[in-house]
Amino acid sequence: MKKVAIVILNWNGNGMIRSFLPSVLQYSKDAAVYVADNGSTDGSADMLRREFPDVRVIALSRNHGFAEGYNIALKKIKEEYVVLLNSDVEVSQAWLEPLTAYMDAHPEVAACQPKIRSWHNKDRFEYAGAAGGFLDAYGYPFCRGRIMHVVEADNGQYDTILPVFWATGAALFIRLNDYLHNGGLDGRFFAHMEEIDLCWRLRARGRGIVCIPQSVVYHVGGATLKKESPQKTFLNFRNNLIMLYKNLPEKDLARVMRLRMFLDVLAALSFVLKGQFPNAAAVLKARMEFRALKKSYTKARMENMEKTTVNPIPEQAKNSILVQFYLKKKKTFRN
Repeated sequence: MKKVAIVILNWNGNGMIRSFLPSVLQYSKDAAVYVADNGSTDGSADMLRREFPDVRVIALSRNHGFAEGYNIALKKIKEEYVVLLNSDVEVSQAWLEPLTAYMDAHPEVAACQPKIRSWHNKDRFEYAGAAGGFLDAYGYPFCRGRIMHVVEADNGQYDTILPVFWATGAALFIRLNDYLHNGGLDGRFFAHMEEIDLCWRLRARGRGIVCIPQSVVYHVGGATLKKESPQKTFLNFRNNLIMLYKNLPEKDLARVMRLRMFLDVLAALSFVLKGQFPNAAAVLKARMEFRALKKSYTKARMENMEKTTVNPIPEQAKNSILVQFYLKKKKTFRN
C-alpha cells in the first residue's frame, strides 16, 4: 500500500477533471489517486472509469457537500497521509516530496499545505490559501500573500516554512489518523470555512499546522461558487459564526460575538451601498440561521473546550485584520 492518498472530490466537474487530473497523475507517481464522485449527473464517474483507469473511483449516492463528501470518502481509504485536493488544482513536478518529507520528520504536525499560486496568473498567490492561513481575533481569515481582497505577487518573500493557523482545503495534506480521530470536517457546514474549523480544532488540541512553500500548486479558485455569489456569502458568514461559537475560549466568546454582530451589520450595509442587495440579505439570513442552529452545536463546543490544551493559539492574531487593513492601511502580511 502506498503512503499517500490524493482524494479529489468531484460534483459535475467533468471538464475540470479532464483538465487537471492529468497533472496529478503525471507528478504523483508514488501516491494512490482517488476521485470521490458526489452523485454527479454529468457522467463524470463513467468518464473517469473509461479515460483514467488508474484512478480509484469512490461513488457517492448524492451530493453530500464538500465537508461530508470528504468525510465519507476518507473512511474508505487506508493510506497514512491524505491530500484533500480540489478538482481545479494543477500540481507541479515533485510537489508531494517536500510535504511528505516534512511530515515524516515532524510527527507533532497534523497537517500542512503547499504554496498556492493562481492558475490564471501564475506569478501571483491564489486567494484561498496563498502561503498559509491565519485568523484574527474576531474570526476573519487572512494569509501570507493575501490580506482581504489584496493578493500579492509571489517574489519568494514567503518561502520560509512556517507554522500557520489553518491550511487551505484546496490542497490539504493531513495525517488520516488525525483527520478521523478529531472529527474530520464538520459536515453540517456543507461548504466554506470547514477546513479552518478543523485546523482550529487540531491546533487547540496541540497538533501543528504548517505551510511548506517548497511545494507549489496552481488553483483556479471559485470554480463551484463565484466570488459574488449570495449563496457563498451566506455560507461564509453562517459557518464563520458557527466556527467561532464552537472554538472560542469561554473568556472571549461573549465579547467577540457582540462585536461580530456589529461588524456583520456593517458588512450588510456595505453590500447595500454597492447595490448588492442579495448579498446583504445573505448576511442577515446567515445570522438568523446561526441563531437557529446554535443550540445544536453546544455539544461540539463542550467537547472542544474539554480537549483544548493550547490556549491562546500562537498563530491567531490578537488584533483585528479589518482595523489593520482599512484604518492602518496595512495591505500585506509583512507590513
